[in-house]
Amino acid sequence: MVKIATWNVNSIKARLANVLDWLDSAEPDVLLLQEIKTLENNFPRLEFETRGYNLLIVGQKAYNGVAIASRDKLHKPLTRLPGERADEQARYAEATTFGVRVASLYLPNGNPMGGDKYDYKLRWMARLRRHAIDLLASEQPVVLGGDYNVIPAPEDVYDPAGWENDALYALETRRAFRAIVHLGLSDAFRALHPDERAYTYWDYQGMAWSNDHGLRIDHLLLSPQAADRLESCHIDRAPRGCDKASDHTPIWCTLETTP
Repeated sequence: MVKIATWNVNSIKARLANVLDWLDSAEPDVLLLQEIKTLENNFPRLEFETRGYNLLIVGQKAYNGVAIASRDKLHKPLTRLPGERADEQARYAEATTFGVRVASLYLPNGNPMGGDKYDYKLRWMARLRRHAIDLLASEQPVVLGGDYNVIPAPEDVYDPAGWENDALYALETRRAFRAIVHLGLSDAFRALHPDERAYTYWDYQGMAWSNDHGLRIDHLLLSPQAADRLESCHIDRAPRGCDKASDHTPIWCTLETTP
């Protein structure tokens, strides 16, 4: 069995103690990180390596940044989402580990609606769809995990009507997300918890955490070869309640090691 988790940590330096505590208790085999907000040479590599993790880091100063930490070697790394050569934002890392092609992605937020940021979000999603087609054609187990900044359905947000004009829940966003999923990918959480209302993000403002005003925007999308091996998928709310917590919390799934 291999345990694959994803977590937007909202600055690896600011949340390092929380991340290390979770690594020690949850013991994921693979951890996909987003918003590390640091350059590669400033990433706390030693703390991960002493715990047996190999690292692929795609950093950016103060913004964005993704990483993959795995207890197995990382093969054939990819550090940029194909399709837009001029895009310098650190939002994508991909490698093969434990026989699974995994990606850590940080999809653009897109707000405010109707401007360059939303256009960039939709272009990025179109690029992800094209790349997913290639990954699916390889017929290998694939897990695309990360902060998608997409609320897929009404049950994934505490107040659907209040979010209709937000880039995370706008109809065009949801259509673009479905266009990716409908290629043949499975939402690991919904595959096993079709009716559960559960969230992965709570804003720091408006007492969102205490009122459970959350969003499910962090997802693990699985190719058919990975979905066939899916055993479990859970959202761990505990880290969101810690001191100096990220506004996101981890979500993880387990796959059988052999089909």
